[in-house]
Amino acid sequence: MADIIDETDRRILRQLQSDAAQSLDLLAERVALSRNACWRRVRKLEAAGVIRSRVAQLDATKLDLGLSVLVMIRVGAHDPDWLDRFRAVVAAMPEIQGAHRMTGELDYVLRIKVRDVSDYDRFYKALIARVPIADVSASFVMEDIKDTTALPI
Repeated sequence: MADIIDETDRRILRQLQSDAAQSLDLLAERVALSRNACWRRVRKLEAAGVIRSRVAQLDATKLDLGLSVLVMIRVGAHDPDWLDRFRAVVAAMPEIQGAHRMTGELDYVLRIKVRDVSDYDRFYKALIARVPIADVSASFVMEDIKDTTALPI
C-alpha cells in the first residue's frame, strides 16, 4: 500500500495525525482538494487499513495517570502456551499502553500509565499473579521530552 500512496494522501494523513476531528471541509481546503475528492481518499485510506482509527488523545496528568513506566521483563519459558497467556493478560490490563517483544537481553518491554508508585506496585502484583515471569524491572519516566503517535510520513 505504501507504494501507491501519493503526496496528496500523505498531506491528508499528516493533517489527520495532527487533528482527526477537523471538518472534512477544512481538511479538503488544507490539502487543496474538493470536499468529495478528499472524502474519497480518506475512505480509500480507511478501507486499506492505513487509517486504523480516529481517536482523542487525552492528557494523562489531568486524569490522574501522570506516571509513565517502562517495565522490562525476562521470562523463564518461551512456549506458545505462555505467550498466549501473556497476550491475554496484556490485553486485559488497561494500564498497558504498549507491549513489545524484544531481541537482545530483554524479552518484553511494557509501556504503562499509572497514578503513582503505589499504583505501579498494585499493577506489578496483579501482573505477576496472572502470568509467570522470571524477572521484572521498571524505570519511571522523569520527563517526556517527546511523546507522539505521529508517524514520519
